[in-house]
Amino acid sequence: MQIITLTPDNEQAIQQCAQLLYESFKHSAPEAWPTLEAALEEVRESLEEDRVSRIAIDHNSNVIGWVGGINQYNGHAWELHPLVVSETSRGQGLARLLVQDLEAIVKARGAVTLYLGTDDEDNRTSLSNVDLYPNVWEHVANIENHKNHPYAFYQKMGFVIVGVIPDANGPGKPDIFMAKRIA
Repeated sequence: MQIITLTPDNEQAIQQCAQLLYESFKHSAPEAWPTLEAALEEVRESLEEDRVSRIAIDHNSNVIGWVGGINQYNGHAWELHPLVVSETSRGQGLARLLVQDLEAIVKARGAVTLYLGTDDEDNRTSLSNVDLYPNVWEHVANIENHKNHPYAFYQKMGFVIVGVIPDANGPGKPDIFMAKRIA
């Protein structure tokens, strides 16, 4: 396995990233990338200036993971978006390696903070399917992971919950914001 930069001239890898993104989210968050074309558009956007797009490839140069970073706040903070690992490569530490790789790159570019949003659209945490108002922080302080929501992975990586947008994806479907100081 090797982590490399996704470049605009690597059409095979671009197509594989789009397929990976679409397939990975079609059941848990189908609205995110409802078609392969929407996923392909996301991949192409990741190649724009002031972004980072890194892929993990296997020994046959097949994409098995992808992480992106978006420069925000004049480079002081970067958004991790997206992170996806092939189903056959999950549970082997690849997501951790991709996040660490992105952290090192954006830190070298002067970033202080890396942040992300991780939606709960399918009742995977105690923040989902409840009215978070008016005591949002009470709910956040008592968050429980019911169905292997990725926020637990990010916590293990040193990220903390810094906010929640209740109903961001519809009633009872929040977006959980997490951040980590990397400088």
